[in-house]
Amino acid sequence: MRTALTRWTPAGDLVRDRVGRLFEEAFNDMLRPFGADAEGVASRAWLPPVDIREDADGLWLVTDLPGFRKEDVNISLENGVLTIAGERKLENEEKKNETYHRLERAYGNFSRSFTLAPTVRTDKVEATFQDGVLTIHLPKQEESKPRRIAIT
Repeated sequence: MRTALTRWTPAGDLVRDRVGRLFEEAFNDMLRPFGADAEGVASRAWLPPVDIREDADGLWLVTDLPGFRKEDVNISLENGVLTIAGERKLENEEKKNETYHRLERAYGNFSRSFTLAPTVRTDKVEATFQDGVLTIHLPKQEESKPRRIAIT
């Protein structure tokens, strides 16, 4: 049996007034450009945030995946494209005397793909997963690493 999601107001609909509705609508409108839709967050596709940084040895992709286990995440590398994929499932267990009033965390499948530069050593890519954070190291080829040239 599927539970319908309804809007819940802590004070109840009888107490809500016009000013309260205007404030809530303005707040929701303000969040929409940032991808936060107060009513449809749980039903839309989602992408985990990824930071990409570079040092002399290579590139680092750091992805937040709270609630995931390493077994829930798939990483593939094909034709110079690195893909991170997985799925966050909604705990759909019906519990007695329990109803969802709001779902703001995103659920469902995700997939992020990154085209790698030819300077990446694809045979040496490494990934670690700790405390819900996936870190992927993409080492540079030796000839593309910066080096100091001595003047003679």
